[in-house]
Amino acid sequence: MTPQERAEKSAEAMWATDSASKWLGMSLDAVGPGTATMSFTVQEHHLNGHRICHGGYIFTLADSAFAFACNSYNQVTVAQTNSITFVSPGQPYEQLTARATEVSRSGRSGVYDITVTGEDGRTVALFRGQSRTLKGQNFKET
Repeated sequence: MTPQERAEKSAEAMWATDSASKWLGMSLDAVGPGTATMSFTVQEHHLNGHRICHGGYIFTLADSAFAFACNSYNQVTVAQTNSITFVSPGQPYEQLTARATEVSRSGRSGVYDITVTGEDGRTVALFRGQSRTLKGQNFKET
């Protein structure tokens, strides 16, 4: 199995049971070894009192992309720590895209940077996640 096939199969296994990302309206647009791209369109129920996308939804989008990127090696991997910096607001009805890229992976620890952008390409948020690999696989691999 190639690394790309492994990443795709791992993402497929995770997506099948990822109720949170589906409920938010996310789509998994691309996945590869150490990378993932996810998006969703800001809807009325995602807006806060300022009529911009609630930061928690932007964080969730980035966190989901992080999860698919760090699980792309078919090893159960979870978030250990993460942080986010909001750069510009997500606007009503625009599509937000989160692109996760592996920065470092050594032993059971990994570091991933996720950039969330708006439809016009502007940066909405910068997210850094640190991962920890646990026992187990996302799908049975022989």
